[in-house]
Amino acid sequence: MEQLSKRLINWASILDEKTRAQAERAASMPFIFPHVALMPDAHLGLGATVGSVIPTVRAIMPAAVGVDIGCGMIAVRTQFTAADVAARSQKVKLAALREAIEHAVPLSAGKYNASVRDAGTQARITELEDLDGTASADQIAGNWRLQLGSLGSGNHFIEVSLDEEDRVWLFLHSGSRGVGNRLANKHIKIARSLCEKWWIALPDADLAYLPEETAEFWAYIRDLRWAQHFALLNRAEMMARVTGCLESWLGEDVVASETVNTHHNYTEQEEHFGQQVWLSRKGAIDASAGRPGLIPGSMGTRSYVVTGKGSRLALNSAPHGAGRAYSRSAARNTFSRADLDAAMKGIEWRRTDAFLDEIPAAYKDVDQVMADAVDLVEVRHTLRQIVNAKGD
Repeated sequence: MEQLSKRLINWASILDEKTRAQAERAASMPFIFPHVALMPDAHLGLGATVGSVIPTVRAIMPAAVGVDIGCGMIAVRTQFTAADVAARSQKVKLAALREAIEHAVPLSAGKYNASVRDAGTQARITELEDLDGTASADQIAGNWRLQLGSLGSGNHFIEVSLDEEDRVWLFLHSGSRGVGNRLANKHIKIARSLCEKWWIALPDADLAYLPEETAEFWAYIRDLRWAQHFALLNRAEMMARVTGCLESWLGEDVVASETVNTHHNYTEQEEHFGQQVWLSRKGAIDASAGRPGLIPGSMGTRSYVVTGKGSRLALNSAPHGAGRAYSRSAARNTFSRADLDAAMKGIEWRRTDAFLDEIPAAYKDVDQVMADAVDLVEVRHTLRQIVNAKGD
């Protein structure tokens, strides 16, 4: 950990100058208290640094929360073991399980369900319909009900993994999909418009903010909370489907002994250093003392089930993953399909050039990230993938 300035503390041993400069701009805003915390996975992002924890007093910067509101992970530990998988795969290949998952969950950007899947899906939709904010969702994305239970693309994934004791885990990463993106962009534009109207000079247009005393602030909070809950239920819906795929493939019901479902792009009111703040975690998880969390590496490297240590200086936060070392275009220009094939050896995946920008080498070394996070979390389980499903 190093203090880069009075308002910026850094846990990333791998930090480029552009990322540092972006974080410094966010930390310079007058309503930051007490400081911005950069996580070990910090890298340049749209709106604000990915892997940053931003506490603000009586104001929020919507772009600093991000456009995938509520993005996060869910993991379920099952009663099955590697031996169960090996015995079944002698009769039915792992590819059949991957293909079943890809059929059950719509993948890729803009891909949604054709209809409401079942009673469980409808129950989650009804739960969202009962929340304040549904009218905004209906207005901006009338098909949000069909988006529930869809994955998206980019670094979103569904995986079947084994832990250090060869127990089977189901693990996935996704957020609030198109509806969350549209809600976020709507409020980002409102914040920019208001700052322009009030002649507020900003170090970066992405740092446009909404003051707490305005109606626009509370409209954002309403829609933000709705989208965060959509993301939480979206992951639960997908996990129910993936669980069903595993049950069909193994011919036995899953008994979940542990479930962790957590955001890493979100805002909550919390108290830090004696002050009530709006704490925005963009690419960071809540690592309060004793709180379970999830830190994935990449599509070909380890993931971690962790428990927070409650670091006061880190604002009770920890990294949300490995963090990119190469942009998507740079990764495509640097690595080859042969590199990707080698990185994914031993994992059942949909072999395609579409995932070249997600090659593990495009990310920071997850071992270094976890070493940087040693004071933030305790590792409880280390997971290695055996099946990976992603969208183009």
